[in-house]
Amino acid sequence: MKISIIGGGAWGTTLGQTLHDNGHSVLIYDLNPNAVEKINNHLHPFFDTVLPNEVKATSNIKDIINFSNYFLLSVPTKAVRNVLKEINPLLNKPSVFINVSKGIEPDTLKRVSEIVEEEIDSAHLKGFVVLTGPSHAEEVIQRMLTLLVSSSKDEELAKEIQYIFSNDTYLRVYTSNDLIGCEVGGAVKNAIAVISGACTGLGLGENARAAVITRGIVEIIKVVEIMGGKKETAFGLTGIGDLIVTASSENSRNFTAGKKVGQGIPIDQIYLEQKQTIEGFRTIEAMHQLSIIKQVELPMINAAYEIIFNGLSIEKGLSKLLSRDLKSEDF
Repeated sequence: MKISIIGGGAWGTTLGQTLHDNGHSVLIYDLNPNAVEKINNHLHPFFDTVLPNEVKATSNIKDIINFSNYFLLSVPTKAVRNVLKEINPLLNKPSVFINVSKGIEPDTLKRVSEIVEEEIDSAHLKGFVVLTGPSHAEEVIQRMLTLLVSSSKDEELAKEIQYIFSNDTYLRVYTSNDLIGCEVGGAVKNAIAVISGACTGLGLGENARAAVITRGIVEIIKVVEIMGGKKETAFGLTGIGDLIVTASSENSRNFTAGKKVGQGIPIDQIYLEQKQTIEGFRTIEAMHQLSIIKQVELPMINAAYEIIFNGLSIEKGLSKLLSRDLKSEDF
């Protein structure tokens, strides 16, 4: 099968190698000429890894339109809408969109599946799948054992993507019929990972990190349910699984960004120093908006919003959390 990959970053290029390993043909599109050149010279643009010769890249968007009608979206969520607007008028047949980015659009509070439905004409949209789960690109590029979840409104399409990406050596994919839960869990865990990193940057210790991760699950569940997903999904790979790997690893860009917040580094400087997108910051902003609109209590995320976007000191933010009314543990 032929698959067009939109976004030649760490994850998109890595999945290009996986698809090649599984016997599929890929063409990667990226605006960055340096990334395109590296890939065509058989080098991963982010990692010190040699790519298969058959993995190719282009900076001409028409090339990927002509190459396939299966599009893997691996761009930051802030770029998804604009990319889709550019692609839509070029499409000439019903297409499948597979999203691997994890985020919620601030202001609209839209999931990527909803953005795709808004921006791609129904005549051009054959289906949408989210492929998500606990997965550091740094490990998948080394073909280390990883489990993911394929979810779609179309059960057969979810199964098709499951088989396309699964192999017998390092990648196993499960399916889920809870598209909302899978999308939301993957997004909100980035916010919790930022908070976990901030605790590490502050030097609060392992007890604090365990508390953040555990109470973070509660906030993820609240958002999943209020957005229409299933509570049970938050206890699987796309919720707890993704949270564990993201909220406790230096390989996580959200964790390392949060760590810098804890060390007192301003957000503008963090953006300058970070080569890859920090989805957690945008998700914190979106979830803060959601908590106001839906009147749902998200104490950690709201405290993080005040610290990152409104200049509240970390000490005051922490004190605000700890001085809340005492209550029973609530799941």
